[in-house]
Amino acid sequence: MNDTMLTISQDELGGPEVLKPVAAPVPVPGLGEILIRVHAAGVNPVDTYNREAGVLVGEPPFVLGWDVSGTVEAVGAGVTLYEAGDEVFGMLPFPHGHGAFAQYVLAPTRAFVPKPGNLGHVQAAALPLAGLTAWQALVETARTGKDSRVLINGAAGGVGHLAVQIAKAQGAHVVAVASARNADFVRSLGADEVIDYTTTDFTQTVRHLDVVLETVGGDYLVRALDCLKPGGVLVTTLPHTLADALPEAARRGVRAAGLFVEADRIGMTALAELCATGRLVPTVGATYPLEQAGAAQTAKPGRGKTVLTVV
Repeated sequence: MNDTMLTISQDELGGPEVLKPVAAPVPVPGLGEILIRVHAAGVNPVDTYNREAGVLVGEPPFVLGWDVSGTVEAVGAGVTLYEAGDEVFGMLPFPHGHGAFAQYVLAPTRAFVPKPGNLGHVQAAALPLAGLTAWQALVETARTGKDSRVLINGAAGGVGHLAVQIAKAQGAHVVAVASARNADFVRSLGADEVIDYTTTDFTQTVRHLDVVLETVGGDYLVRALDCLKPGGVLVTTLPHTLADALPEAARRGVRAAGLFVEADRIGMTALAELCATGRLVPTVGATYPLEQAGAAQTAKPGRGKTVLTVV
């Protein structure tokens, strides 16, 4: 192992051009930490928000990225779960644990779980942040279960395509909102109904739902209340859009919640088990080498996730 590593860092906020390859010392794991040799790192919209405005991570310099799949290189004092050579994947603690866009990364041991053998590192890196978001929204917040009627807006996207599969694994009836060109894709994930948002406004046509998962933004959140029955749950992955919906949700007896994802070994273990049994398959829409992190952040894969490959 070399003493230095390649990172993708930035010294200022701005467009993709601010991302630069920077050499940095390879860190040493401390108490309760593992050093991971990164093989792949997932790209998420929150990377762009922070590159442009530092909304959650503050002022640069910093290295972005939260999703990691790789191999344990070394372990710190007191670590008994892993040893060098183990393949693991997980999410660095959100939002302040960023740093995945690098050849090596330090991580809290229990934020990571063993990588399922049927997933390559690229697929595994597509899962943690988006998968945990879907899991925490549907299973832990909305308590989706057998026969729940669930609508997922943005069903072909990074969070959405995983949410469809997670909801089906919980026994739910899933209504997926996507474009016509992605209709067959979301049906292949298990969606029971597909609404083409380019021709149909789901807020005008769907009623008596137990759960709406909103990942798109705009005015969907308030209008989606019409789709839910009393006692239903409206969850958004964009918490800053929640305020306008809260008074009307309370009047209708609907719970409205805005979710910031959290690192969680229990959730990661559940996701890994779903993958191992074939009930959850991350879709990778595009891959880029680490050095092209800027291009990866501006890509619009249309389906699933974008992933950086690290050598």
